[in-house]
This record gives sequence, C-alpha cells and structure tokens, in this order.
Amino acid sequence: MSQEKTIVELNDMNDQVEVRLEKLQKMKTSGDHPFKNGYEPTHLSLDLHNEYDSEKKETLDPKEISVSVAGRVMAIRNFGKAGFIQVKDRLGNIQVYVQKKALGDEVFERCKELDVGDIIFVEGVLFKTKTDELTVDSRTFCILTKSLRPLPEKFHGITDVETRYRQRYLDLIMNDESKAVFKKRSQIVRLIRQYFDDRGFMEVETPMLHSIVGGAAARPFLTHHNTLDMDLNLRIAPELNLKRLVVGGFDRVYEINRNFRNEGISIQHNPEFTMLEFYQAYATYKDLMDLTEDLFRSLANEVCGDSSITYQGTSIDFGPTWERISVENSVLKYSDFKDKSKVRDPKALREYLEEKGYECKKIHGPGQMLMTIFDEEVEHQLIQPTFVTQYPVEVSPLSRRNDEDSFVSDRFELFIYGREVANAFSELNDPIDQKERFEKQVEAKAAGDEEACDMDDDYIRALEHGLPPTAGEGIGIDRLVMLLTDSPSIRDVILFPQMRRKAD
Repeated sequence: MSQEKTIVELNDMNDQVEVRLEKLQKMKTSGDHPFKNGYEPTHLSLDLHNEYDSEKKETLDPKEISVSVAGRVMAIRNFGKAGFIQVKDRLGNIQVYVQKKALGDEVFERCKELDVGDIIFVEGVLFKTKTDELTVDSRTFCILTKSLRPLPEKFHGITDVETRYRQRYLDLIMNDESKAVFKKRSQIVRLIRQYFDDRGFMEVETPMLHSIVGGAAARPFLTHHNTLDMDLNLRIAPELNLKRLVVGGFDRVYEINRNFRNEGISIQHNPEFTMLEFYQAYATYKDLMDLTEDLFRSLANEVCGDSSITYQGTSIDFGPTWERISVENSVLKYSDFKDKSKVRDPKALREYLEEKGYECKKIHGPGQMLMTIFDEEVEHQLIQPTFVTQYPVEVSPLSRRNDEDSFVSDRFELFIYGREVANAFSELNDPIDQKERFEKQVEAKAAGDEEACDMDDDYIRALEHGLPPTAGEGIGIDRLVMLLTDSPSIRDVILFPQMRRKAD
C-alpha cells in the first residue's frame, strides 16, 4: 500500500479519494511530479479583466497577448478534443481553453486527468470567446499540485457553519463572501495603524506571558514555564505594561494585541481575541471620546464608503455627535429602576435585584449592583453609538476617581448595537490610591471573585516615579470588524475561532 493511500485512509477514505490517488500514482509513474515548484505566473485574473474585458474580440485576438496564470481549478467542461477550465487565483477567476491541437497528445491526456481542486499553471495568449468571455488559450499546461480531496459541491458551497469554522480553508476556497470579510479585516487593521501613526503614536509590543493577573477584570488561562519552574498567565490585557512605557517617556503608544480570557464562547465572545489598546499622555477620557468618534467615522467612510452603515438590517449612523450619558442616568432612563434618590442606596438596589431575580452577592457594593442593572436592562437598548460615562469606582480599579464625585470614575464605555466595543478612562496615576484599590481586588479574589486582579507591586513602583496625566482606551477589533462587515457572529471575522472538540 502506498504512503499516500495510508495517509488518506487515516482521514476518512472515500471512492473519489481512491480515484484521485490512482491519478497521483499514474502521474508519478509517467515522470510527472504531482507537487511541482518554481512556477510563477506573470498575471493575475483581476488585472487581466480590468485591462481587457472592455476590448472587442476583433481587436484583442490579433494582438496575441502572451500571459501565464496559475490557480485552483473550480470547474471543467467539454473534454473531447478541447475544453474550458475555470481557474481561481487570489484575486478572482479566469477561464482557460485547452485543446489537443495546441498542447499535443501527451499534455492533453494529462489535462483529461484533471480534477476540480487541482492547482495548475498555464501559459498562453488572450482571446475572447463567442460569448465575449476573456480566456487564456493555453500553449503550455501542467498540474502544480494534485488535490486528493474533492471540493464541496460548487453551487451550494459550504452552508454548514460548523464546517466553515473548522475547515476555514474550504470556506475561503468556496465562499467569496468570506474571503471578502477577511480582506476587509486586513484593511481595517491597516487603516487603524495609519490613523495612529499619523497622530504621533508609536506601535509597541508587550509580553503575552504574565506572572501577575492585571489590566482587566477577567479570568485568565494558566500555563507553566518549565525552565523557570514558574506559573504564568496568558495576558488578559496589556494595559499595565503600556502605562509603564508612558512612565518611561513614550507619551503616545498603541498595541494591536492578542488577549486571552477564560470565559464563555458566544456570537460576541472568543477566548482569544484582538484588541487595539492605546495611551495618550496629557489627555483625558473626554479627549478620547472625540478621537473615537473621528476614528470610527473615518473607518466607516474608508471601508464602507459612508458614515452610515447597515448592520443586520439596522442603520447605524457614525456621522452626528454621539450620545453621552452617565451609568446612573442610563439606568434611570432605560431600566425599571426609576428612583433617582436611591440610585446609590445599597438596600434599595439589593431589594430591586432580588425582586428581579438577578445575581447579587453579599460582597457586592452599590456600584456593582448598579452595573448589574445596567448589564441586564440597559446595555441591549443602546443601538446607536453611545458613550456611557462615569462608571462607579468600585468596578473601575484602574480608572481615575472623578474630582467632583468620588463615587464615580472618569471612564466611558462605547456601545453600538447593544454591545460594548470600547472601554476608556483617564488613568489613575496616584500610587497610594492605586495600591488601596489593588488591595481591595486582592480581598475580592480571596472572597471568590475569579475575575479580580492581583497586587502588582512593580506597577505601584512605576507610578511612584510619576505617570503624567494620561488617558487610555481599548477597542475590540473583532467586534469592530463585525460591524463594518455586517457579520452576525464573531466567528465570522476570526479566521480560526476556538471550537469545542469534535466528537469521534
């Protein structure tokens, strides 16, 4: 039994695979290598279509323009003494014409062994068919890669979402819409970099392995470094390291980073996700609201051609000034809790939560209880871009306390289509206050809060050297891409989303 056959049998052999393996062996026996290298096409399909689609057959054919193309075979028809092949490269599709007269008996016989999914290389001249389709009339032809597995049925593509996510390569081959989403994602990230570079920010990279949990409220993934014999966490946020850099004199820094949070999986959540995080010295959270509006508006215009987009049938307008509303006022406006005089009353809040059946632990203070109401009753109603401001200090361990109202912090979160897309605040740069808040986080962790932060003594030491007045923000790239590509699930914008292990 051949090595190839053994490999494929380990991966669910079927009749079509058996036939392809026989063709593979036939190629080898004839001296035709089934996995060639060293062939570089001179042209791409889209470039050819852009340049020659408008030209008439009568003027194009006599020019005998020589080209070479390469790509995956997506369709084959009419193999008698001639046939047509649809070839897909990275920019689109081009038709190839093969005929026995031009290629000779031996090469043409190899053409007849072709399967959908094979990758080929063709040299020839351009011409227009009777139906005015731009086509390469091949003069040389070879199979570069023999495909051992059939592609999904062409006209239905991959409709099973499970297959699309688990076998993304097939999704990209068959579904041009999916390919367009990820091209657009690349464009969005490139535009974000350009936006911040143009404003004097410096891109940096910070560690993904942390010895201390910090920078966000989240449960971490744990790992172990064998050489150091040291437990480590995959980072939940780069925040504390980025602020160390501001202490060091890099006044404007940003990182497009991978974060890891050991949380549930949903259409909005993936345990491994991409975040833009940036910090600007001598700025406040209010400055970042203005910047965020401008950034999102610029991205919408560049990517979608308009500051107004449609997401899942709903119009989202990034154009006008966005609503800015405090947590307390949003609760009073959108929830069933209407008593303004008791919006900070622990007893009244606890009674309300218990009446509604919401989770309320004994350790929860008025700030956490207020946020429970917000999460349960308010968040999903914030469809148009909305800045929710003045979060309770109790749930904002790294935010600067407001000078006029010590109960709240100088913080905002941005909500669009009922989802949090960004989180920002004026940074807490008082090391004494920061240490006290860390200590409360440690107490909360000891009491069972798995999302609480650790004490970070070195970060306190950095603040003692002096952090200039600074504002920082994190923006979820995945959710932003969802909005700008009208994608219903976060898995649609992550090339390889985390999946539950498949049952045998």
